[in-house]
Amino acid sequence: MDWDKLRIFHAVADAGSLTHAGETLGLSQSAVSRQIRALEESLNATLFHRHARGLILTEQGELLFDATQVMNRRLDTAAARIRDSEEEVFGELRVTATTGFGTLWLTPRLPALYERYPDLSIDLNLEERVLDLPMREADVAIRMKEPSQADLIRRRLMGVRMRLYASEGYVARNGVPKDLDDLSQHRLISQASHSTQVRAGAEMIQALLTHDVTKRLTVNNYFGVLQAVINDLGIGLLPDYVALDTPGLVRVLPEEESSEVPVFLAYPEELRQSKRIAAFRDFVTSEIQAQRRAVREAAAE
Repeated sequence: MDWDKLRIFHAVADAGSLTHAGETLGLSQSAVSRQIRALEESLNATLFHRHARGLILTEQGELLFDATQVMNRRLDTAAARIRDSEEEVFGELRVTATTGFGTLWLTPRLPALYERYPDLSIDLNLEERVLDLPMREADVAIRMKEPSQADLIRRRLMGVRMRLYASEGYVARNGVPKDLDDLSQHRLISQASHSTQVRAGAEMIQALLTHDVTKRLTVNNYFGVLQAVINDLGIGLLPDYVALDTPGLVRVLPEEESSEVPVFLAYPEELRQSKRIAAFRDFVTSEIQAQRRAVREAAAE
């Protein structure tokens, strides 16, 4: 089969539209349509159902798309290996992490990574959806649970617990609850219990709400929760790593915390030799070790 026609077919199947595929490929819609017709004729098969809402793959089209996805992934992996220098770290690295960890822990540390590797480009994708690393939706992931996808190298980085925090200003004006029942006198700031988040966080919210908490502010990510807390709006449920990087937070009800949430770094087995991934992995690991040392030193004072 003609490789160029397969490339065009893959773009059309991925976009579900001749027009959108043409924009991606830099071709006219008519040129894309001609290539698809020629491919269908060479295979003696119909690859797409055409209708007003776009294109849908036929059974034969699905089979071919599965094959071109594998081909595309392998080409991406080969390109990544070619771009990796034996001695230098450069090029694009696609990183995915949860919104909270990526915004509050990882992003503030990126200046140090760029200082060490100025020719490295990070494409940071922050979302709760677990991207498919073997299909190259990202090169490396930091997730709040052990990845279940096959063919991944994974490393446990740290454990996180959800705890209650307030600002010094809020505490000075409103005091702190002596027990969980006292939470009814304060505003609880958290994600909604049904929102996408780690299970330990959702379970702790549900437990706190059994104590007649009527004043609430819910935000759909931890960055928003933190902003509300530091602006003296109430008591927030936040991951413990936030307190280490945010001066002026006071832990409230220190006996209350969630179960531990494991944090894992993972990347495809095919990228085991990638210099960029090794640089990123070692950087994140060293930052976590430095954080642990700081915690130990603070506890010893």
